Amino acid sequence: MDFKKLAVDGGSKARAGLITTDHGQIETPIFMPVGTAGTVKAVHQRELEQDIEAQIILGNTYHLYLRPGLEVIEKAGGLHKFNGWDKPILTDSGGYQVYSLAGTRKIKEEGVTFQSHIDGSKHTFTPEYAIDIQRTIGADIIMAFDECTPYPCDYGYARESMEMTHRWLKRCCDRFDETEGKYGYAQTLFPIVQGSTYKDLRIKSAETIASFGRDGNAIGGLSVGEPHEDMYEQTEVVCGILPEDKPRYLMGVGTPENILECIALGVDMFDCVMPTRNARHGLLFTSEGIINIKNEKWKEEFSPIDPNMTGYVDTFYSKAYLRHLIHSKEMLGAQIASIHNLSFYLWLVKEARKHILAGTFIDWKNAMVKKLTQRL
Repeated sequence: MDFKKLAVDGGSKARAGLITTDHGQIETPIFMPVGTAGTVKAVHQRELEQDIEAQIILGNTYHLYLRPGLEVIEKAGGLHKFNGWDKPILTDSGGYQVYSLAGTRKIKEEGVTFQSHIDGSKHTFTPEYAIDIQRTIGADIIMAFDECTPYPCDYGYARESMEMTHRWLKRCCDRFDETEGKYGYAQTLFPIVQGSTYKDLRIKSAETIASFGRDGNAIGGLSVGEPHEDMYEQTEVVCGILPEDKPRYLMGVGTPENILECIALGVDMFDCVMPTRNARHGLLFTSEGIINIKNEKWKEEFSPIDPNMTGYVDTFYSKAYLRHLIHSKEMLGAQIASIHNLSFYLWLVKEARKHILAGTFIDWKNAMVKKLTQRL
């Protein structure tokens, strides 16, 4: 993987860059739609590419490991062949899903034993096995196995967890370096910064992660319930330490406002289930603010969902029509809403990139944030 930093905004730390993988290029800053089980919910791969203009999507190691299973994915020739997506893919390590299974998992130095949410069967992920699984899935960018601490989290636990994550990282790197990809193209390993909301731990973790010299780095353990101000503070601290010549990925973030604020702090890559999850419940993100399409006020509103997004698919459908579909529980409603929200997220980072390259990002960002947070 190669990363080129093309521009930095004069009024902030926002960067425009270009990541090159064996499955294509990624223009940063970028938002990555989440395809948990090998699919972005309610969205066809053709729509991802042509309508939403996604450049990279995510796969979820925990879910794909359980179903359809590694044997099926390997026989298919990897996830790209299995789901028909020939652009870049990133997989998480399964650490966050293990974190979310707090009642059914045990964490030890060797790894994590957990119960499947599907049938209750027991499984163990070690750092080495997490790399092996991701080698089999075959994503272009894979993540080191870590522990994501909850919020709030006491200092002692956060420190011990971070130190174990660092030890696990060494084991992940050793396994990654002694193995090769299975499908004839390169894979890249990203370490993950942890440390909860404690500045000294974040500094130590960022310095440790940077010392491994990998081709990209991730920031984890945020967007787990902490105030946005804490998220921004820790992100700024970490971005000030992680290498400037390598991409920075803030995991699981977030709202459109979060994304713009963190772009300003120097983050290049984002993912979140929010655009698709909220879409299925009728909550839409637009360039003028947030719409609850279920509300009565949209019943006879025949204008496009977001008229500012010229050329995107949502200009074909009116608010009134989408409201009708959502209220009727038609599957097309969830599909159109999901395509709209993802299109908006990709439109937003594309506009951010334009303004970074033009040197006008900070003023544009400040004006956009005010609009994005208002309810229409």
